Amino acid sequence: MQADFTVELGKDDETLELPWAAEGDGPRYYDLKRHPELLLKVEEARAVRELGEFLEVMNAATGNLETAKCDVWSSTEIGPEEEIFGAALKFGSYVDLLFSDGKTRSSFPEHEQWAKRLTELLKKAPEIPAATELVIRRCYCHGEDGLREGFYITFYLFGYGEDEPQARQRWTIGLKLVENAIRQLSAS
Repeated sequence: MQADFTVELGKDDETLELPWAAEGDGPRYYDLKRHPELLLKVEEARAVRELGEFLEVMNAATGNLETAKCDVWSSTEIGPEEEIFGAALKFGSYVDLLFSDGKTRSSFPEHEQWAKRLTELLKKAPEIPAATELVIRRCYCHGEDGLREGFYITFYLFGYGEDEPQARQRWTIGLKLVENAIRQLSAS
């Protein structure tokens, strides 16, 4: 599995503000860490069972992470760097991951060290047509104590194949590899 991480902290780079909500009855933030029963309201988790299982693990009460946003999709747009997989299609996802502890959430070195360690673990995983990228970004959390600045990690994962079932199967394997690597990091 290919794995890498980048940092996007420029003034024009994407940020995350919590809580968030789309207009009208659109998607919104659910605090799955403190209210796991709300997972049923996350449309992507209902549509793709494997993503729902991943979100459940990431938001477990005993873990040190929680999630803020996610999405899944398939695409025939294969970039030049993805041509090495020789695939006609990719199945992809992203999940925004946050450290639950406020002190860790506000520490860039902690995020960078965690992303490096996770990337190193994933590079040791079996070679499959899948790729992951971790992107460290800035977040702003509104709470009872006001606005707190910190960081989060967008975790992208792509599985590649000749058709959607094959690409999705490879994505699912990659998702389990990432889940296991994160569990390993959490235990150490």
